Amino acid sequence: MTGLAALIADLEDLLGTEAVSIDATARRVASTDWAHMSPILAARLPAGLADVVAYPSTPEQIAGTVRLAHEHRVPVTPRGQGTGNYGQGIPLRDGLVIDTSRCARILDMGPGWVRAEAGVSLAAIETAARRDGQEIAIMPSTVGSAIAGFIAGGSGGTGSVENGYTWDEYVHAMDIAPCTDEGALITVESGQCAPHIHAYGVTGVIATATVTLVPRRDWIGVFASFAEETAALAAAHELLRLDPAPRILSIDEPGVLATFPKDKAIPEGRFSVRAVVDRSCVTSASATVASHGGTVDAVRDKGAAYLASLSFNHVTHRARKARPELCHLQVYGPGLTSRPDDVRAVLPETLLHMDGFRVDRSAGVDGRGLVGMLLCRFDGEERLYAGIEGLNAVGVDVHDPHTWLLHNDNLDEIREAAARFDPEGLLNPGKLPPR
Repeated sequence: MTGLAALIADLEDLLGTEAVSIDATARRVASTDWAHMSPILAARLPAGLADVVAYPSTPEQIAGTVRLAHEHRVPVTPRGQGTGNYGQGIPLRDGLVIDTSRCARILDMGPGWVRAEAGVSLAAIETAARRDGQEIAIMPSTVGSAIAGFIAGGSGGTGSVENGYTWDEYVHAMDIAPCTDEGALITVESGQCAPHIHAYGVTGVIATATVTLVPRRDWIGVFASFAEETAALAAAHELLRLDPAPRILSIDEPGVLATFPKDKAIPEGRFSVRAVVDRSCVTSASATVASHGGTVDAVRDKGAAYLASLSFNHVTHRARKARPELCHLQVYGPGLTSRPDDVRAVLPETLLHMDGFRVDRSAGVDGRGLVGMLLCRFDGEERLYAGIEGLNAVGVDVHDPHTWLLHNDNLDEIREAAARFDPEGLLNPGKLPPR
């Protein structure tokens, strides 16, 4: 038998025939994600198509599946719920896709932590944690995302105003499945976790993860609006310093709001500031809005989930659905709030969405700031990348959302871990750039 045929036979022995699929629809679904939000990536996709999809249901089965891929020298791409936006979980070299969604048990929980299998959704963890008087420290705005997929392909989201990014003391430990002959799970803890966070699975497949929980709070949605952008920004910066901090804070200009669903709490033609705050902070948040000349348009007990759907890349999705000619860049830096008009002048038809983040963990409350999604008309790849240089000139840094290549600050550390956990280079090939 060929390597692929032999792998399929061995996978069926390990997992059972119902957990191995060569069905065309299953293979296609396992080979796509939300990268179509980028016109550049959409033009290059599908970049690869899984030859076979495996659905392990335990951490040990994940390890055994990866070991078999190594034995037969078949490329293997790990996948959670496929909610990534950059092709993180798309197989570029075909081969095997491991869908971890059936490996979905919460294994244990204690004060300040939860241990869960790879495929558990963040929503399920949140529900269990809140029953225990806790909540997850950081979760993506797409709450159905799987914990391992979020760690491997995401970076931050709901809770990041106070708790930063996934690499900011969020992950306590992981069980990693190496792509080697041994195939036994390897536990990495604390400082050893960094090469496996936001590494797209090139340093081993995450089978379990232990992440941070924080005390449960009584979250409520506050909707405010302003006539002027300067006032909205000033109020937002003050709201970021509430104690406790908002779980979400978002700002949008009128042009972005035009792509939102109609809502009397988000009046057209104004600058919208929306925050998920602890109930104890509603009075002080309202006073902050009023002190900057704004209006509190609504306070909603069940507004938190709705406001999550109006944050981060959900805004990109809504905007491109309403105006397909738009594309986006992830932006941050002082120019974003100090020179917004100069920022808008760089690329055609620019619109700005911003979210609160813990941008400097070492600076405490003073380290809270705004990052954003810059939406603009897409006039081709060359024009867009020239615009990035223009944005840099006005004090705005850009994280490129139009590539599936890893561009982390710790690439050398990731390469070293990949050499240990994947010496044949079979894990998600094509995502780790060469030296």
